Amino acid sequence: MEQVIFHDRDKAQIAAQGMTEDTVRAQIDTFRHGFPFAKLRRPCTVGDGVTVIAPQDNARLIDLYTQTARAGRLQKFVPAAGAASRMFQSLLVISNRYDPIELSQMPTTAAEQDADYEAFLCFAKGIKNFAFYDALRDVLRHQNLPLDTLIDRGQFKPVLDAILTADGLNYANLPKGLLLFHRYSDHCRTPLEEHLVEAATLVRDQSQVARLHFAVSPQHLDAMSDFMQRAQPRYEQSGTQYDITWSTQKSSTDTIAVTPHHQPFRDSNGNLLFRPAGHGALLENLHDLQGDLIAIKNIDNVVPDYRKESTYLSTQLLGGYLIDLQQQAFGHLELLAAKQADDAQLQQISAFAQDKLSVTLPDVFAQRPREVQAEMLFTALHRPLRVCGVVPNTGEPGGGPFWVEQANGRVSAQIVETSQVDTSVEEQRAILSSSTHFNPVHLVCGVRDYRGQPFDLRQFVDPDTGFISQKSYEGKSLKAMELPGLWNGAMAQWNTVFVEVPLSSFNPVKTVLDLLRPEHQPE
Repeated sequence: MEQVIFHDRDKAQIAAQGMTEDTVRAQIDTFRHGFPFAKLRRPCTVGDGVTVIAPQDNARLIDLYTQTARAGRLQKFVPAAGAASRMFQSLLVISNRYDPIELSQMPTTAAEQDADYEAFLCFAKGIKNFAFYDALRDVLRHQNLPLDTLIDRGQFKPVLDAILTADGLNYANLPKGLLLFHRYSDHCRTPLEEHLVEAATLVRDQSQVARLHFAVSPQHLDAMSDFMQRAQPRYEQSGTQYDITWSTQKSSTDTIAVTPHHQPFRDSNGNLLFRPAGHGALLENLHDLQGDLIAIKNIDNVVPDYRKESTYLSTQLLGGYLIDLQQQAFGHLELLAAKQADDAQLQQISAFAQDKLSVTLPDVFAQRPREVQAEMLFTALHRPLRVCGVVPNTGEPGGGPFWVEQANGRVSAQIVETSQVDTSVEEQRAILSSSTHFNPVHLVCGVRDYRGQPFDLRQFVDPDTGFISQKSYEGKSLKAMELPGLWNGAMAQWNTVFVEVPLSSFNPVKTVLDLLRPEHQPE
């Protein structure tokens, strides 16, 4: 195998990334050997890894959540680095494929063999129902182009240009957080603003302060923070004061790209190419918060006010359930740390770990001396805790909850993406297809220990759960690597509890057409 040699310029570039040569060489070795597939044992189902909260517990858990929020322990963490380019992929294809005359003359029958054109027709039919319609009209008015006339004539090329390019709304190049998603009677809102409204209900403390953290792309930080400075005063008129912080993915979490032959990929200038390593890199951002209880939800999973009740209820129940479990776990940890647990108490703690936290203890646990059992239970409980909302599986692409066999033979509850599964193995494919629930990225995390000290979240990662993909750069093929996903491998060694939440709490916007769904339209 050809040895990788780094020259002085390479070494300087690696150092500027905040990385070491050993780290980069280790990444190249991973490209060569690949990541092992997850070994699924069975899907997590209701009664076997998925909890359904009894309605009679709602009031208690909501009250527990509310009191904890008032104490200032809660904040929102929003992964907001997603670019809107994928939302408009079909429109970009159509805009680049046709000139104005051809596009206006395209027959509707073309959609039968063309998914992109079919998406365009749906977009054109519903264009007046998008929240950004008025802003689009204003852009075209400044270009002396009447929007309604263009639509009536089927002249959509200038309309698409006004939506997608920098001469107009520039939506193809903006982050999702800055797009107008929802229309209200006197204004329209972006996802950033919807998260502000959610925070006022979910994480506001007794001093009326709501804390939010947005993790964004470096190229979008200025635009998003500038927008927030303008928008924030409007939402503070209701009495809530917002404590908003921002972060970007650290360059030290990037991964090197390699050629198909596993040599460092170099651009046209001979420089090494480093790429952002996916949302798994945000573990560093989450760790740097040094928070306490953190509610995590993606930037695009928002709805208008009249539909927010399901989100509020789900988050409060997830958070209340976590706080309840955490209080019990902390009591057990204090007892174990004091080395005062007797046999009956060890049995009680063992039952709690297995029944409530889905912890799998070794087969030899019962035969171990009391002191060893206490140490094993302490180790099992002394780690970050997350309660993850899961919704009934409706065929959405993405991860789901599974029981996974780890390298040491132990079984644990994990969120697993399809890419982590060897679908060429019939048994694994069958388990994957029998999944009953889906991960909507709606979770509440406890990241401090029983003494109130922040965990070092980087110590609870499974490094073998990354992902390698085929990409291209400057017309040349390359391999890219993503770090273990934030809610996959990056939290693999946390204690994980899955709780079923209503499907109505999951409303992502993956394409622009999703904004035409009833859940994103005015009441």
